[in-house]
Order: sequence, then C-alpha cells, then structure tokens
Amino acid sequence: MAPVKAQDASTDQQTMLDAQLQLWHHTFGYIKSMALKAALDLRIPDAIHQHGGSATLPQIATKATLHPSKIPCLRRLMRVLTLTGVFQHSTTTDDDGGELVYELTPASRLLVGSVTTNVSPFLNMVLGTVFVSSFLDLGEWFQHELPDPSPFKLTHGRHVWDLAIHDASFAKLCDNGMVADSGFIMDVMVKECGDVFQGISGSLVDVAGGLGGATQAIAKAFPHIECSVLDLPNVVAVAPTDTDVKYIAGDMFESVPSANVVFLKWVLHDWGDAECVKILKNCKKAIPSEGGKVIIMDIVVGAGSSDQKNVETQVLFDLFIMTINGAERDEKEWKKIIFEAGFRSYKIMPVLGVRSIIEVYP
Repeated sequence: MAPVKAQDASTDQQTMLDAQLQLWHHTFGYIKSMALKAALDLRIPDAIHQHGGSATLPQIATKATLHPSKIPCLRRLMRVLTLTGVFQHSTTTDDDGGELVYELTPASRLLVGSVTTNVSPFLNMVLGTVFVSSFLDLGEWFQHELPDPSPFKLTHGRHVWDLAIHDASFAKLCDNGMVADSGFIMDVMVKECGDVFQGISGSLVDVAGGLGGATQAIAKAFPHIECSVLDLPNVVAVAPTDTDVKYIAGDMFESVPSANVVFLKWVLHDWGDAECVKILKNCKKAIPSEGGKVIIMDIVVGAGSSDQKNVETQVLFDLFIMTINGAERDEKEWKKIIFEAGFRSYKIMPVLGVRSIIEVYP
C-alpha cells in the first residue's frame, strides 16, 4: 500500500472541515431568522431611523428601552445583523479609537414606520411561533402516508384557516401580514406592471382578496375599473366601508361573480391541484370568452432571475407553504392546472422579484 502523502492528508482534513462548516452553516441558519425577529420585536430599524438613519448602540438601546447592562448583548445581535446585510455600520473617529455607528440598508428601510413599503407585519407572521413551530416535527410528518394532516394541523390541531377563525390574535397577525404584503407588492405592480390593468374596460373581482388591500391599490391607480372583492362572509363582515371597492360575501369553490377580469393574488399556492382547477373553472365561468382574462400573482419556481438567492427563496417558500398543504409550482405544473381548467393559453411575466404575473386567457 502506497504511503499517504502529507499534502493528501491535509487536503482530506480540509475537505472534512469544509463539510462540517457547510453543515454548521445550515444548522445555525435559523439564528439569522431569530436575530431578524428580535430586531423587529425591539423595533431597531425605527430606532435607527429616528436618529436620522444612523445610531450608536447606546442610542439604539435607549430607543428600544433596553437596560444598559444589555448593550454588550445588543452588540452581538447587531454583529449578526450587519454581517447578514440587514444593517451596515461605520466607525466614528475620536481619541478612544472610534465607536460603531449602525445605519439602515435597503433591506432594513423596508422595516421602518407605517409607510406602505413596510413589510414588518408579513415577516412577523412568518417568523411567529405558530408558523415556526410547524417545522419542528417535519421529519415525523414525512413518515405518514398522504393524505394526512398538514404539518401545521399536526402541530396545532387545526388547519390554518380554522385556527384563524378560532384565534383572534392569530387572525390579526395573518391579516396584518397580508395587508402589509399587498401594500408593498401592489405599489410595485401598479407602477411597473400597470399594462396588465390598462386594457381593462369594465370590472375586476379580486378572489379571496381579504380586506381588499390589493384591490384598493388597483382602484386608486385605475379609477376607470369597477373593483370588487370576493371573500368569505366573516371576512366581508369586517371589511372597510370607506372605499369605492365593493365587497361580496361568497365562496370561490362555489362560484365567482361575473367580471371582465379575475385577480388572484397569492391564492392558488394555498391549495392542491384539484382545488386549484375547481377555482380556475369558476373563474373561467365568470369572465367573457372574448376579452376576459385571469391575472394571477404567484411564484413560478425557476422563473425570473437565476441568481442563487432568488431560486433559493422560491424553493424555501415552497417548503414553507407545504406546511399548510399548499404548493409553489414551476411552469409545467402551472400549465397543467391552467389547461385542465379549460383555458386556452397563458403568459408568464417574472417581473416581481421571486413572484410572477401570469395572464390566463379563456
């Protein structure tokens, strides 16, 4: 047997260390999420913003009402958040060698104040204990035969929609999250992708549109469109009344109100193929065969930028939505349910980050 060269042994050891690093990087990845959640809970982005966009640790601690004894711990938290790009820092110059000053980045600017671009409520929903705990026994869930309870139901004893009906605080968390997402993404959509609404000469119904955040953005940007929202009676009962948007109580699995255009924002990813086909068939019945269309905003896995972060986020979201028995679909899977519902053609426009606009024609 040939002797092992020192260089070969060193290479083998480095390979093992690199492999361990990769596993550790995955293992401790959840700490990045929890550090972000802590920043949201402590309103650190607001604290920095209120100091003019840059603040020292003592200034952040004062705004966040932390005891001075926690400043060393806050430094360690901010070190993670700056390393991961949530914040950035610079160093002041003084006789003592300088002090770190923390600043907002494009990412943390989306976590500030009450502006429509604040996505904090959506992140609070996803990072909340209810959803995070659904992943703790994912391995056990995989050992059961389908159909079985979703990971969410296996953990909490109820499906996500049922829990929202019985738990007011969870319902509010979800409502706030979806309103925040609508405020952010619809602002982008009407400014950058308004062409999909320009040709609408009549009416639009937002199916499962909740409290109407998305629809109100469309109505404001395109006042010539008669906009309405279809959702369950308990949702419509608490819908805003100071708006021109019309709210219709109903069930998308039963029927969809007639309109020139049907809008589905982040709806179909909540359901399996059979349910999606049923919803889409009802949408097809609701629109005219000439000039009608369905506009879907959802993830098309593999569409858009080939950047690793984009693709990884799409597949991570697919695993997240799997916990409530939902699914993100690639183009082949979208094509299957669209054609099975009786539509003749579709067009995918990957223009909203990880999400796409899909226009579907009868």
